[in-house]
Amino acid sequence: MFSKDIYVARRRRLLELMDGEKGIAVFIGNVEAPAQYKDNCYKFRQDSTWLYYFGIDEPRFAAVLDLETGSQTIFADDVGIDDIIWMGPQPSVATQAAEVGISETAPYSKLDLVVSSALVKGRPIHTVPPSRYYNTLKLQSLGTGSPSEALIKAVIKMRLVKQPEEIAELDAAGVLGQQMHTVARKGIRVGRVEQEIVGEMEGVTLSGGWGVSFATILTQHGEVFHNHGHANTIVPGKLMVIDAGAEGNSHYASDFTRTYPTGGKYTPRQRDIYQTVYECHELAFSLIRPGVQYRDVHLAACRHMLDNLRQLSLVKGDLDDMLSLGIAGLFMPHGLGHNMGLDVHDMEDLGEDLVGYDPDQKRSAQLGLGSLRMARRLVPGNVITDEPGIYFIPDLIALWKKNGTDKGHVNYAALEEGYLDFGGIRIEDDVLVTEDGARRTGGTRLPASPDEVEAAMEADRAAFI
Repeated sequence: MFSKDIYVARRRRLLELMDGEKGIAVFIGNVEAPAQYKDNCYKFRQDSTWLYYFGIDEPRFAAVLDLETGSQTIFADDVGIDDIIWMGPQPSVATQAAEVGISETAPYSKLDLVVSSALVKGRPIHTVPPSRYYNTLKLQSLGTGSPSEALIKAVIKMRLVKQPEEIAELDAAGVLGQQMHTVARKGIRVGRVEQEIVGEMEGVTLSGGWGVSFATILTQHGEVFHNHGHANTIVPGKLMVIDAGAEGNSHYASDFTRTYPTGGKYTPRQRDIYQTVYECHELAFSLIRPGVQYRDVHLAACRHMLDNLRQLSLVKGDLDDMLSLGIAGLFMPHGLGHNMGLDVHDMEDLGEDLVGYDPDQKRSAQLGLGSLRMARRLVPGNVITDEPGIYFIPDLIALWKKNGTDKGHVNYAALEEGYLDFGGIRIEDDVLVTEDGARRTGGTRLPASPDEVEAAMEADRAAFI
C-alpha cells in the first residue's frame, strides 16, 4: 500500500475528471471465491481498480464516491469473535479506511440502501465493468445498469500514465521476474521434465512477492501461444519458449519472454529466425518515444520481419504489398505489445479498445494487427511490452495455402520442407516511455541476442557441472 496522500490525490483527480457528471460512483472490491468448498478458497487477489483508488487489500470492501458533493464512504464489516478465533485480531474498518484518507464508513449491507436511495432519486450510478462473477451479480442486484463510459474513460486516463511510485513497483516486479527467468534458464537440461523448472521459477515469485502475474508458459511447442501444459521431457534440438512474469506484493506486474535452445546452441535455421525476431525487438525499442503511435511500431517490426523472411526465401514480393495484405500475420498472429501495470494486461477488463486505442484509431481486421492490444500514441509514463515473435503453425499455414490468403507471397514449399516442426520464437521486455525516449524496466536485462543467450547457457552448464 502506498501512502495515504497518494490515494487521496487519486480520488481527488478522479472527481475532477468526472466534473459535470451527476450521481455516485460505486466501486466493488473482490471477495473470496471458494475452490472446492466454502472454507477452501482460491488465493485472494483484490480488484485492480479498487487497489488503485482505495489500496485496501482485503476481501468484501466497497466504496461510494458522490460526484456532486465529493463525499466518500467505505462499506465493510468488522470481524467478529468467530473470525478472530481463526484469523486473530484484525484492524477495524475505520482504521483501514483512515489509512487511505477516508473517514466515513458503514456496514457492507448499507451499500444496498445507499444505491437504492440514489436510484429512487433518479441519480445516475457510475460503475466500471466487473471481471469477477460475484461482482457481476452484486452490481446486478444493486440495479446499477450498464457500466459508465465516463467513469471508465476517467480511470483509463489516470492508470495509463504511471506515477513515480508505480514505476518503482514495476521495476521491482521486473527484477523479480528477471530472477525467475534466470532460474528457469539455468534449469534447462535435456532429460528434465518441464514442470520441474516451472516449480523452481514460480517458487522465486512466492519467495519475493505475491506470486506469478499470469499462468506460466514454458513449452517446447512455442507455436502454441498459451501452452500451459508442462508434462513434456526436455529433448535436444528444440526451442524452449518461456513467457512468465512476477507480481510483487503491491500487485504490480512484470512480463518477460525468452526463447532458449534446449541443447544450449541454436541450429543454423533456428539462429536465422531468432536473429530476425531479435532485430525486430531491438527496432521496436528504438522507435518507442512520446508521440509515436504504437501501431506504427508494430508495423515497422512486421516490415523488418518480412524483409528478413524474404531473404530466407520464405516469402516473396514487394514489402509494402505484403505489409498491406497482412502477410506478417501468418508468422506473428499477435500484436507487438500491451499495457502493463496492476494487471499484466493492464485494465483490459475495462474494455480492450478503450484502453489500447485513441478515439481516432480503429482496430484492424487483419490477423496479427487485429490482435494489437496497444495502438495508442505514446506518452511519458506509459508502460508497455515489446514482444515480437515468429511462429510456424502447421494448421494456419495449411489454411492459408488452401484459401490463397497470401496472394502468392508465401513460399509454402519451403515452409513444408523445413519449418512445420520448428515451433516458435518470442522475445519480450517491459518498457517505460520516458520524456525523451524509453527504457526497459527491471534490473539487469536478461540475455537477449543469440550470442548472449548461448554464452549464458554455456556458463550455466559449466557452473552446474
